[in-house]
Amino acid sequence: MNLHVVLGFGPAGAATARLLAGQGHSVRVITRSGRSPERGIEHIALDARDSGRLVDAAKGATAIHGCAAPPYHRWADEWPPLASSAFEAAEATGAVLVMLGNLYGYGPVDGPLTEDLPLAATGPKGRVRATLWEQARARHEQGRIKAVEVRASDFFGPGVTDGGHLAARVMPRLLRGKPVTTLGDPDAPHSWTYLPDVARTLAEVAAEERAWGRAWHVPTAPALSTRAMVDRLAARAGTAPVAVRGMPPAVLGAASLVSPLLRELKEVRYQFDRPFVVDSTAYESSFAVRATPVDEQVDATVDWWRERLATAGPRR
Repeated sequence: MNLHVVLGFGPAGAATARLLAGQGHSVRVITRSGRSPERGIEHIALDARDSGRLVDAAKGATAIHGCAAPPYHRWADEWPPLASSAFEAAEATGAVLVMLGNLYGYGPVDGPLTEDLPLAATGPKGRVRATLWEQARARHEQGRIKAVEVRASDFFGPGVTDGGHLAARVMPRLLRGKPVTTLGDPDAPHSWTYLPDVARTLAEVAAEERAWGRAWHVPTAPALSTRAMVDRLAARAGTAPVAVRGMPPAVLGAASLVSPLLRELKEVRYQFDRPFVVDSTAYESSFAVRATPVDEQVDATVDWWRERLATAGPRR
């Protein structure tokens, strides 16, 4: 089996590391603080922006999975040096660089999102994501590195907590039968990418040389509005119906004065104010991973949140 280096241990990094370990691979996770070792996974405390140390940590690796992400409001400052270090490690070791990306680089688009659309975003977060892939692709085409980017829509499912739009701001209230507030138009069709499908796609492309050199969309189930997803989750939890309210722009503006996260979300509010639909046909016509059926996604998510909240103890 091969050595896979995973940068970051947030929801995607953790899911990817555990999947690879379960497949029998050796897995080395790089985070700033490190963690206690777990079965099949070695954890190393290292700032991945330190290219010299990252090169040493990645020696012998078959793949480097870029799953680390700076705090949302520091993307423009912190992601370029992180990516630059990953480029150097990939070039020095010969490992394929598997970049976990998102859909920000396209900017607002009319119609479904496909991989052949231009990276036309003008906002700072969209531009930084577009630039990182453009830099990786240029190095790939020059023969300096092997690179592939996997792009996901908003994460959903077990393991997704504070950063998910159907996670910490929704699930605890939903499970108590309370109304929930969401960003934008709750009735606009929206694509939700299931976290285990993200991990399966990252693992698959790492081993598929024909996937390298371009970007792919993670297999994602047909788009459903926030309200439709909340209705399904509430029905599975036995708390339906649950009221769903869109956050008014004025409220978002006021809240953003004290919340860096909400302040930064203004740039991508377009993703929730109108249809935001991902087309993953290209990937599904070429590789094995398919989107998990939505009912299975919903069942697993409700069960995971129930267990998480029960472990945390009663809410005061």
